[in-house]
Amino acid sequence: VKCSTELRKSPGRMDFQRGVLSMNEAGESVVSSTGAQGSGILSSLAQANCFIVLSSEQGKVPAGELVTVQLFDQYL
Repeated sequence: VKCSTELRKSPGRMDFQRGVLSMNEAGESVVSSTGAQGSGILSSLAQANCFIVLSSEQGKVPAGELVTVQLFDQYL
């Protein structure tokens, strides 16, 4: 899925960032970050409908790059 926001990440460990999967004006699926990813930020978790899965080798993700998402609905 195309990422509509830049994501910050350092290589070295797998990362699961909270995101919102939606459709853009062209009917394409896109994902955006919910913002700050700290463990104490519950509003970020409440807004999310998926994880953006970033491999351990991956560094910063520029907007427009393809990423893997894991939807929450299979767990609810």
